[in-house]
Amino acid sequence: MATDEECTEEEFANLAEDVRVLKLSQFVEDIVIHHVEQYMHWHVAPAFWEKFKNTEDGQRGFELFKSAVDGLYIKFTEFLPVLKKLEYLRRNKDVATDPSSAENDIEARFKLVVRATLLSQLPLCHECIIEQFYKIAFNVFCNSDNSSQDISVNDIQCIGCAQGVDNCQCQMIVYMFHETNRKLIELKLLERLVGNVLTSLIHIRIENHVIQTCDKTFDVSQLIPLENWLETVVMNWLIRIYSGGFSKTVALSDEVRNAINKFKQKLSHFLYETYTRIRIDHLFNIIIEYPESQPAVDDLRICLERTDQRKVLVKNLQEAIKTRLLHPGVNTPDIVTAYIAAIKALKHLDPTGVLLEAVTEPIKSYLRSREDTVRSVVNSLLDDSPSELADELVKGECLQLDDGSADDETDDWEKWMPDPVDADPGRPRNFISGVLKAVCVVWADIYIYISVLNIGFILSAKSMQRKVSDIISTLVNVYGSQDLFVNEYRTLLADRLLSQLNYHTEREIRHLELLKRRFGENQLHYCEVMLKDVYDSKRIDGNIHSDTSYNLQRELFPTSALILSAQFWPPFKEDWQLKLPNIVQNQLNKYVKAFEALKGNRTLCWKPHLGNVSLEIELKDRKLDINVTPIHATIILHFQDKNEWALQDLAEVMHAPATVLRRKVTFWVSQGLLKETSNDVYVLQEESTSKNRLATDIVEEEETESVMASASDQREEELQVFWSYIVGMLTNLDSMPIERIHQMLKMFASQGPGAVECGLPELRQFLDRKVREHQLLLSGSFYRLPKS
Repeated sequence: MATDEECTEEEFANLAEDVRVLKLSQFVEDIVIHHVEQYMHWHVAPAFWEKFKNTEDGQRGFELFKSAVDGLYIKFTEFLPVLKKLEYLRRNKDVATDPSSAENDIEARFKLVVRATLLSQLPLCHECIIEQFYKIAFNVFCNSDNSSQDISVNDIQCIGCAQGVDNCQCQMIVYMFHETNRKLIELKLLERLVGNVLTSLIHIRIENHVIQTCDKTFDVSQLIPLENWLETVVMNWLIRIYSGGFSKTVALSDEVRNAINKFKQKLSHFLYETYTRIRIDHLFNIIIEYPESQPAVDDLRICLERTDQRKVLVKNLQEAIKTRLLHPGVNTPDIVTAYIAAIKALKHLDPTGVLLEAVTEPIKSYLRSREDTVRSVVNSLLDDSPSELADELVKGECLQLDDGSADDETDDWEKWMPDPVDADPGRPRNFISGVLKAVCVVWADIYIYISVLNIGFILSAKSMQRKVSDIISTLVNVYGSQDLFVNEYRTLLADRLLSQLNYHTEREIRHLELLKRRFGENQLHYCEVMLKDVYDSKRIDGNIHSDTSYNLQRELFPTSALILSAQFWPPFKEDWQLKLPNIVQNQLNKYVKAFEALKGNRTLCWKPHLGNVSLEIELKDRKLDINVTPIHATIILHFQDKNEWALQDLAEVMHAPATVLRRKVTFWVSQGLLKETSNDVYVLQEESTSKNRLATDIVEEEETESVMASASDQREEELQVFWSYIVGMLTNLDSMPIERIHQMLKMFASQGPGAVECGLPELRQFLDRKVREHQLLLSGSFYRLPKS
């Protein structure tokens, strides 16, 4: 090379001419390139990679990478004179070549040699230094717009370069950054050397930015701000990298511009994936806060259309629901409230109902296992305060049950869309009709179009179709039948009517009319009779009190009655008859005689443990006006005749169970009227010894207990109807499997009006309970009666 440098231009021209005449141009070029490659391999590449030392100091890593690129670029410039001479030889080559071809470009060939030599000696830790270089530069770039504001707030350290404000190096870092990128671009090493590091660094930056921006913020849409950030920050930074410092793509070649656009599409997809993943992690909270969190649901809906993460959503949300909601520590009303929020949010997220169907299956199974679910739902329906279910009830939509029926008359077959790919294939939907309708569209020009179309509609009417029901219908479909809800409402209505002190039914009539629009009039006929009983009771009571023959008898205390039609009201909880004091019973007998005189051949059968009694109690130092139940009133009236009672003696006089009486007596003990002197012995307290609670508070607590039998108790009583049939069958046939027992019960015990139905799973539980009670024996799969 020294000889080349010492040659004058005239000598080199003569030498080049001799090489051309001898046809040695290609040979000389190969020899020179070979020596250059050897020099790069043994000297340049090791010196370049020697700078890539693993260090945790980011500033040190920035300087090392810049120094390595600078050293490589210096070596490149040293070889430029040699490359120019080779280019001169090529122009005078004996064989004509295309100077525009990349393969015939000496400089391009040299750069290829440089890249190949460097990458063949690639060390394992090289990405650490590159990452530190671009991380510092990216941080300076991101904070360049607000650096002045940050400096005014924090006069100690610059957040861009992490140096003191007086020694800020942001401008210098930006300059060195652009210079380094320009040199890498000129050497065509930028993409090969730093491409993976840039991608990884940008992915980390995008993920951190999404987490910081969207963490627990659900009431504002974040997609558009995130897209703007990606365009103005990330893509602007990339353009500056590939353009050597320019902020516009006009300085780039078409190839680089297309590469940046493709990279932008990949980064945009990664942004959506990251945002979707974070929103899925927060989806349980988003559902609980719905509808305030609707912007987050809208964002997630858009993201799910662009990313394939529906299965991840279903799995993660089900796990969150099981962990945070479906356990004994959560009250049933709270679970129902969360379920309603999930219905509304998931219907908005996926109008097809597929996600709702898949996600809420564990909630439905868990709600079916809780005994108070139906009561919680009915209470929410009838709640006078604002609630989701009360608002839904006012809408007055018809109940939509999953009974396999579908109203396809209103379907617009031209707008038919198939179920999503993640729909449950185990549940048949409108597949056949959809196929036929699609065939109709394809065969629209053929003469058999009308006949195929008619067949499609006929089969469609018989097929099942996914219809997203309203909230109340969805809750009813948890049990698959509306009978449980109607019976629970009937029990709740009975509790309300029996607990009030007047005949006012306006609120209950309004609720009943709303429920009739949902469940139908036939289902609620009993409830109509119950309300009519209240109205008739008011009229009859007024007639009795206006009867002169009744008024001629001295009424020791005012008496009013709620007269019930026994066959229409649900069964009562108490199975014992309270014996009232004689003074009370005599007054009730007078009321019965007046009723018989008014109604002829009809009479009254009192339920003495039900009702309300207004008492005025006078003691030595105080006077109490209080409303209590008949059993409470009977207890205290007996202490009027006798100051001290043993619990067992009082229970015999009142014909009440001692266990029930012990609990009722504590009411008067808490009021300071009674005192337990010894075990189950109570004495009347004429004088107060302490400040007591208000009586009305205790009464309210007592009245929250339902006087009606629970739904499970009522169902148990209904199932006992089958027991006599089962005993008869096993007596005659010795032993039977459960399937045959079920078939025979359907044939003989479940026929006629008012018959009780029993499914196979419920029958199995009933028979297994009889086995545990030793009333049945189970041998293999056959049930039989125990031998006496």
